[in-house]
Amino acid sequence: MNAVEDAMQQIKRGADEILLESELQEKLKRNVPLNIKAGFDPTAPDLHLGHTVLINKMRQFQELGHHIMFLIGDFTGLIGDPSGKSVTRPPLSPEEIQVNARSYKQQVFKILDPDLTEICFNSDWHGKRNSADMIKLASKYTVARMLERDDFSKRFKGNQPISIHEFLYPLVQGYDSVAMKADVELGGTDQKFNLLVGRELQKSEGMEPQVILTMPILEGLDGVQKMSKSLNNYIGIEDSPDDMFGKLMSVSDDLMWRYFELLSFRPMTEIEAFKSEVQEGKNPRDVKYLLAEEIITRFHSAKAAKSAKRNFIDRFAKGAIPDEMPEVSLNLQDAYIGVATMLKQAGLTSSTSESFRMIKQGAVKIDGGKVEDKDLQLKQGQKLIAQVGKRKFVRIELN
Repeated sequence: MNAVEDAMQQIKRGADEILLESELQEKLKRNVPLNIKAGFDPTAPDLHLGHTVLINKMRQFQELGHHIMFLIGDFTGLIGDPSGKSVTRPPLSPEEIQVNARSYKQQVFKILDPDLTEICFNSDWHGKRNSADMIKLASKYTVARMLERDDFSKRFKGNQPISIHEFLYPLVQGYDSVAMKADVELGGTDQKFNLLVGRELQKSEGMEPQVILTMPILEGLDGVQKMSKSLNNYIGIEDSPDDMFGKLMSVSDDLMWRYFELLSFRPMTEIEAFKSEVQEGKNPRDVKYLLAEEIITRFHSAKAAKSAKRNFIDRFAKGAIPDEMPEVSLNLQDAYIGVATMLKQAGLTSSTSESFRMIKQGAVKIDGGKVEDKDLQLKQGQKLIAQVGKRKFVRIELN
């Protein structure tokens, strides 16, 4: 395998789409560092593991010798990114943006090499543009083309409001690629339209268009919705080691492999070997330990990771959860089942009202974690250990 093929194999790991793959190969063949761009609007002060999917890909490019340009969208944050939104997204205040931007700078260097990373702010060029410049930029795209974007199209057909300033967002983000002379732009799958706008604006300026690489959106702890602080299904990169370990151990056995592919720096050959071991009977919990330790080492330290593992085992394994317990397979009528109903059907309580009472008393645990939400929904396909009180345990498979 030659250097370009080897690089392509690494770059394609976990990627959803590369447009155009042939163009990326041609750029790599020149054997000169490429400008790799990824933008983040500072919408919240803390990054979570979902954000790091893109940052991890930037790290791969960095290790291949390319120039990483981490763009903080302090100007675009004033507009508010409408991508994937069914309603107008409120813009941030300049004060909120500055606080969040400082936090981002600190957090990304837990993954990227600070000496080899250029932090950019798009206010550096957009802040100097006057009204005439913005009108000229707006002339580059038609309303019809803007309405090709899925979220705009749905809102237009549903008679939901679309503010004029939202049309500016893709254009402003696209112009960032012109200003930064980006060779490759990374983004989530929900950013594809915006990334294509950047490509078109570069062409209109007589530049070689950037290659687009989209990464999948990481599911949160529920395994359904995308990881989000507002949905409380996230793992923050500044969570404590113990919280981070517990959350990672709560990830389903199936979702664990997606986390390995998108979050781990282990070679895929090693991850495939782990899969084979689990298929041959190894407890997936032991493999999940490795993932949790790796992630916590990255954001805290190896010492903190070992301590978090020890604390987790002390709390939930040593004497707390027996090795032998009844096993129950529940056939669900729908994709989800309420925790109270599940406990009753598994024989852990005599009624759903008793289930609610035990939850209120703090006597119910799922995989060692206390259940505090009486309306918690469990998903079809999950395998878990449910506990009521100190002595009642059942291993449950939801079919």
